[in-house]
Amino acid sequence: MRNIWTIAKREYKLFFISPVAYAVAFLFMIVLGWFFFSSMMEAIAYSAYQSYAPTVQMVVGPMVTLILFTLPAITMGSLSKEQSTGTMELLLTSPVRDVELVVGKWLGGFLFMLTLLAVTLIYPIALNFMVDPGIDQGLMIAGYLGLALMVSSLLAIGVAISSLFSNQIVVFVVNLAIVLLIWLVRSVSPAGTGSGLGYEILQNLNFIDHYVEFYRGTISLSNLSYFISFTALALMLGTVFVESRRWR
Repeated sequence: MRNIWTIAKREYKLFFISPVAYAVAFLFMIVLGWFFFSSMMEAIAYSAYQSYAPTVQMVVGPMVTLILFTLPAITMGSLSKEQSTGTMELLLTSPVRDVELVVGKWLGGFLFMLTLLAVTLIYPIALNFMVDPGIDQGLMIAGYLGLALMVSSLLAIGVAISSLFSNQIVVFVVNLAIVLLIWLVRSVSPAGTGSGLGYEILQNLNFIDHYVEFYRGTISLSNLSYFISFTALALMLGTVFVESRRWR
C-alpha cells in the first residue's frame, strides 16, 4: 500500500507541471462554463413564459461528454511515457509489484480528476444562490458520485491501454475509440429491442444505462457494483499487460 501511495503522489504532482494536464483542465472549465452560461440564458428566457427552475443537471450533463474526450488525454502518458523514456525497465526491476505500479498510476490520475470535479462545484454553488429555494442537494450528490465512478472506470481503461504502447498519440486514439465504443454501444442494440446472450452483454457493458440512474438522482447497488467491477477488471488487465513485459 505504501508503494501505491508513493506512486500516486508522484503521478498527482506531475499533473500540475504537465502542460497537457493544464490545457485539458483549462478547456474543460472553459467549455463547461460556456454550457452553464448558455443554459442559464435559456432558462431565464423560458421562465419569462412559464415557471421554470433550472437544476444541477445542466452542469452534470455536459460534464459527461467532456469527460469522455478529456480522459484519454489525461491517461495517454501514464505508462506509455515510461516506455518511451526507458524508465519502464527501471520500474520493472525495482521492488514494486506490477499491480502496485498500475494502481498507483490510476490513483494519481483519479485524484487529479477528483480535484477537477471539485473545482466544478462552483457552478452548482452559484446555481444554488440563483434558484429559490435552492437546488436539489440529493440530485447533485448522486450526479457527482456517478461522474466520479465513471471517471474511475475510464481512467482504469486508459491506464491499461497505456501499458500496451510507447507512443502517446496511439494510446490516445485507441483509448478514445474504445471509450466511444463502450459509450455508444447502446445505439447498436437499443434497450428493449433485442434478446439473447449477445444483447444482454451489450446492455450490461453500456455506460449510459448505468450512469443515467445517477443522473436522475438514484443511487443503486447494482450501478455502484458495475462501475467498481469495471474499474477492477480494467486494472487487472493493465497488471497482466505490464507483467507480460517481463517475459519479452
